[in-house]
Amino acid sequence: MRLNNRNRVGLYHFLSTLVIMIFVVGVLAFFLERYMYNYLGSSSALFLIIPTFILLVFYFRGRQIFEYDSDGEALMVKNRNIFPFLDKATTDEFPKYKLLKYEILDILILRRLYISISSKKNNSIILKYDVSYLTKKELNDLKFSLSKVIKANKEREKS
Repeated sequence: MRLNNRNRVGLYHFLSTLVIMIFVVGVLAFFLERYMYNYLGSSSALFLIIPTFILLVFYFRGRQIFEYDSDGEALMVKNRNIFPFLDKATTDEFPKYKLLKYEILDILILRRLYISISSKKNNSIILKYDVSYLTKKELNDLKFSLSKVIKANKEREKS
């Protein structure tokens, strides 16, 4: 199964540009209010607080582009940001039989996918991916595919 949200790159560029513009306008409004007009008094800090909060939410939601491919004998997972200078892209490819378990952490504004795979020295490695920008259907498809691989691995161990 292949899953990706690359078709929404334009939307994410628009949103990030909008967030940056809101932040810049908020900072300018704060300084204009503070040093020229002074109508709002101490409430003018809201011009800084609200845009900063929006910017932090957008940044902490994580990488926007998620690609997953389970065709063949290997699982391939890519996770990258639309702006390459903000975060380092994550690209992992490993055989399906190494997949041990997965967990999706869902907190108010972000979702993370944790995949445990086995390593050569009988240890497990936990890989982390941002899946906050996936739709509910895409997330359910991802869960179904990963569960199917884990089920096949357990059946193979029994044989």
